[in-house]
Amino acid sequence: MEKLLVVEDKESMAQMLKETLELQGYEVIIASDGAEGIKRVRDSRVDAVITDLRLPKKNGLDVLKASKAENPLTPVIVMTAYGSVDTAVKAMKMGAYDFVTKPLDTDYLLLLIERSLTNHRLVKENMLLRDEQSQRSGSHPIVGNCPEMLKLAQDIKKVASAKTTVLLLGESGTGKELFARAVHELSPRKELPFVPINCAAIPGELLESELFGYEKGAFTGAADRKLGKLELGDDGTVFLDEIGELDKSLQSKMLRVLQEGEIDRVGGTRPVKVNIRIVAASNRDLESAVSEHLFREDLFYRLSVFPLTVPPLRNRKDDIPALVEHFVSKFSSEMNISGKHVTDDAMVVLKNYSWKGNVRELENVIERALILCDGDRIERKHFNLAPSDPEESLRGIASEGTLEEVAKAALRIAESRRIIKALDETNWNRTKAAEILKVSYKTLLTKIKDYGLDN
Repeated sequence: MEKLLVVEDKESMAQMLKETLELQGYEVIIASDGAEGIKRVRDSRVDAVITDLRLPKKNGLDVLKASKAENPLTPVIVMTAYGSVDTAVKAMKMGAYDFVTKPLDTDYLLLLIERSLTNHRLVKENMLLRDEQSQRSGSHPIVGNCPEMLKLAQDIKKVASAKTTVLLLGESGTGKELFARAVHELSPRKELPFVPINCAAIPGELLESELFGYEKGAFTGAADRKLGKLELGDDGTVFLDEIGELDKSLQSKMLRVLQEGEIDRVGGTRPVKVNIRIVAASNRDLESAVSEHLFREDLFYRLSVFPLTVPPLRNRKDDIPALVEHFVSKFSSEMNISGKHVTDDAMVVLKNYSWKGNVRELENVIERALILCDGDRIERKHFNLAPSDPEESLRGIASEGTLEEVAKAALRIAESRRIIKALDETNWNRTKAAEILKVSYKTLLTKIKDYGLDN
């Protein structure tokens, strides 16, 4: 039974909500003011919070902040009167799942609660991947709650139990190896070897021996038989990273592995049977490589039985705060420091940056910032980032994003250009610039901050 916390100071309203929600099968805890609500959040494990905005002692935003501090994944729904919708919008920016206006439409509230809990369940399923990996492989967790990442986590859970070959596609730095490890850790082979091989990192003349091994006397210097990585990974999972870099001769040998489950050692006279599950990854467009005769078509179709695309960081920017929190925690532990946090202003910079290097680049930036930061506040100056080019971001989104994403990116460019022009015309007098743009002074300041503009 899922447990809900209702924070409402009017007794009749609180009782009505309690009875309505209990009829739907929920367990309900009531708090009559903000301070009690915060205490309940900290003392009780709840699956969702429904809080009024105006409360005695502490307000609904304080309850929201405490809930997110206790467990960032817990959905919070804010109830508000019509006159305070602007504050409710602020609550959304602070991480509230949604808000409802009074007088309440209980059917709509029930729908919102169910949606938020469904999302919460998906997030916890995603966290299962994180727990499995962290406990078994010690690798970095998969962090991300955007719809694309949650769908990816679901698909991995579905395919993990089979022997099906998985092809992970995506740009460099998106974390494809983490997902490959997740496939292994959620599979029946999880107690057996996981063998990662970077096909681009090993010189071509050595890669065949590394993959397939060799027999004694196969070439000068082969004094003894050596087992290759594919044979060492027998019964486990072999991760072939950057498989698009394999040359044609090795592609044909890899095709035999997938078709027959056999390998041929260099200098060998008979095939060797192997029982391995292949997970491959590439940052190249393999279909284009096939059309250009750089990659075997039959191998491509053997690999892409179950293709999955890991989204670039620019398409999942809502995940950046969670990733930043994870990296700050990780590197703080490694450096034996504590108490450092990224300021809101600095977080805006991170969310607006283009991240060509994806999650790997973000990780490096946070590590560097922790080294450069002397106090407990990590600010934008500690990132040492080049100004983000919105037009470059638009080019990336236009080739991969939805029409809505393209429209938003184009709007950012148009607004940024116009704001900069107005500020230049007024010698960066924000009051005069706001008059020219016919927006409030506060709106202009917000956009200058959001777009990372500076004098």
